[in-house]
Amino acid sequence: MAPTTDSPDRSTETTHFGYEDVPVGAKAGLVRDVFDSVASRYDLMNDLMSGGMHRLWKRYTIRHANARPGHAILDLAGGTGDLTREFARIVGERGSVVLADINAAMLQQGRRRLVDAGVAGNVSIAQVNAESLPFEDNVFDRVSIAFGLRNVTDKDAALAEMCRVLKPGGKVLILEFSKPLDVIKPAYDIYSFKVLPLLGKLIAQDADSYQYLAESIRMHPDQETLLGMMRDAGLERCHFDNLTAGVVALHTGYKI
Repeated sequence: MAPTTDSPDRSTETTHFGYEDVPVGAKAGLVRDVFDSVASRYDLMNDLMSGGMHRLWKRYTIRHANARPGHAILDLAGGTGDLTREFARIVGERGSVVLADINAAMLQQGRRRLVDAGVAGNVSIAQVNAESLPFEDNVFDRVSIAFGLRNVTDKDAALAEMCRVLKPGGKVLILEFSKPLDVIKPAYDIYSFKVLPLLGKLIAQDADSYQYLAESIRMHPDQETLLGMMRDAGLERCHFDNLTAGVVALHTGYKI
């Protein structure tokens, strides 16, 4: 017997890749190409682009995670392992940290940096899609994602997955570029669309990838919108702190 209703056909659905509309199924591959291109210069470019501020933003995130010895932590879109390294130090031998990213090239850089830093015993590495995490329910005390959520195709699905794998009482931390105060927006736009691609061309030999990164920031939900998305995903006591006049925001939420 033929079904009375047809399953939705997603083959014609589109999403944004920067300012460009692309098929939903194509975005992950396009994002992968960007990070394959920039992986070897990623840390250097972060320092140049932010004037070293990204280190302070990540330090702020670590402090507000309030992680403890013995905790299990998932560092999503963990890339080159900045947060993982610090979390591993905090949770100690009784704890564990999963450095997770969808991009193999970024994970290779992260593995190398962790080994160079002498971090190994309590860290595992997993190539995962944030929209469909290969972990059981209620297994992590903290889930972090730094500068990665804006690259996810289905952000609602990723937020729901973060909530699912979090233990009751656990905390999600989302560090991401956001909407800056109006007073700095003109200068910020000039920097984003003129200076960043130029730095990408000179340092990473890839202006297009950094043009995409600037565009992806503008397409990411603003502070209040992301707050609502977190609540819809099942997180409670959600809150955000603006950093550097709202250029970056740290969103936090709990699983109750």
